[in-house]
Amino acid sequence: MKKYILFPFTLVLIAILLPSCTSKSADNSNLREGKNQASQKGNAKKEHDHDEHPHEDSANKGQNDAEEMNAVHLSTQKFNSLNIKVNTIPTRALSGVVNVNGRLELFPQHKAIVTAILGANVIDIKVIEGEKVKKGQVLAYLSHPNLTNLQIAYIKVYNQMQFLEKEYDRQKRLYDEGIGSGKTYQQTQADYQTIKGEAKGFEAQLKQLSIDVRQVRDGNIFQSVPIVSPIDGYIEKVLIQIGQFIDPQVPLFGIINNDYIHADLMVFEKDVHKVREGQKVSFTVQSVPDKNLSAIIFSVGKNFERNPMAVRVHAEIDQKEHFLIPGMYIRGKIYTESASVKALPEEAIIVEEGKSYIFMVETHQEDEKMEWVFSPIEIRTGISDEGWVEINLLEPLPRNAKVAWNNAYYLIAEMKKGETSLED
Repeated sequence: MKKYILFPFTLVLIAILLPSCTSKSADNSNLREGKNQASQKGNAKKEHDHDEHPHEDSANKGQNDAEEMNAVHLSTQKFNSLNIKVNTIPTRALSGVVNVNGRLELFPQHKAIVTAILGANVIDIKVIEGEKVKKGQVLAYLSHPNLTNLQIAYIKVYNQMQFLEKEYDRQKRLYDEGIGSGKTYQQTQADYQTIKGEAKGFEAQLKQLSIDVRQVRDGNIFQSVPIVSPIDGYIEKVLIQIGQFIDPQVPLFGIINNDYIHADLMVFEKDVHKVREGQKVSFTVQSVPDKNLSAIIFSVGKNFERNPMAVRVHAEIDQKEHFLIPGMYIRGKIYTESASVKALPEEAIIVEEGKSYIFMVETHQEDEKMEWVFSPIEIRTGISDEGWVEINLLEPLPRNAKVAWNNAYYLIAEMKKGETSLED
């Protein structure tokens, strides 16, 4: 009896204790697993941290390599063979520059169109295009009956004027003495003044035709009349032919005086305030681009041209070469106010990918061998004048730092060559 009572009790006790043990075992298992995971995370973090430091070291090493790559190393022998000039950056007075274009021109008083006063036929031409002529030189001869009639008419009027002049003097004397009639005196005076004016008109026409009036008065009738040059210059155009009838005011010759040729330049609105009389101009003509010419501004326009919006500036050419012809297209530079700035020769500057560089120079001594190290320094350029360019440093250089004054193109080529070799 006791035996059956004990057995159920034992089963109940086992049922109560078994879940508790199982839970504890699971908890212990979970704890161990958590510790293992934490240990793994810690090890992973350590490994990750350990990996980060070599990465940073590698980046720093790459940066140092890039800096080293940007420098050009030359031996003394190579340096001397390239004839590289090295010095500090000097201060130099440079002028600002205004870029302009325009043409060679002449003022109207140095150009002439020769015409005839009266209609006549061309009987002789004395000049050819391009020939140099003097003021008053005969260019051609014209002939026509109208010219003869003009001279005959002048002789008649002149002789009549001589007669009326004497009659006028006689009537005036009689009138002053109270003998002559006042009406007769006044009529004679009017006739004399009229014929005198008519004679002066004929004389003016004959002088315009370059006919000697005194010889005509003496009865010498010219069968032809000369056409003469009104200015010194060169024959630009011959517009007539032998035998051609020329109407009055029709152009016969074109004459230009290239001794007074000047540069007619166009200055745009944004640069007008920089330009004034007395400034120097350098320019070239399109047909002779290798020949640099100089001029001095003597006149600045006071109004804007409509197209383009620019002001005309006139400059006197210092040395007028034989090949300068009015109408030639020119490009030039006006040198404005000068200022003292840090500057280097153009050969010291290289433009790479839109940025300007110069090369700072250092020397290293190793095993009794000198090495020249050229490091590119980015700059901003300013005004340029006669081969020199203003230098604006982005960062200050060491005191008394020296730079290359030439061969910047070679140095940048060597630098690129070094970069390519390193990438390979």
